[in-house]
Amino acid sequence: MNTTINDIEIEQGSDNPYADLGFPDADEMLVKAKLAHEIAQIIKSRRLTQQRAADLLGMPQPKLSEMLRGKFRGISQAKMIECLNRLGRDVEIVVKKASSSTLGHTQVVVA
Repeated sequence: MNTTINDIEIEQGSDNPYADLGFPDADEMLVKAKLAHEIAQIIKSRRLTQQRAADLLGMPQPKLSEMLRGKFRGISQAKMIECLNRLGRDVEIVVKKASSSTLGHTQVVVA
């Protein structure tokens, strides 16, 4: 759906900004973004320094810094899940039949 305001056309995006920008791995990037956001929230709530958090997560501080700034292409989903485990979070993976299409998708739900 497009809207025009003051002669400027505004296009409504989807739920995935990576898809809107044309990234071929948009679904994976969205999952990683949500995992990174949750990691950042836990670090912030615990008032950990990046160095202390990096030590706890078993990764170099510069790598953690990049992940927290959205540069997570070099970090696997498995590593991010491991980080959540090290931060005291249980991560459940549920596999179910796709609801409407022949291709399934992955999503992150924080409880």
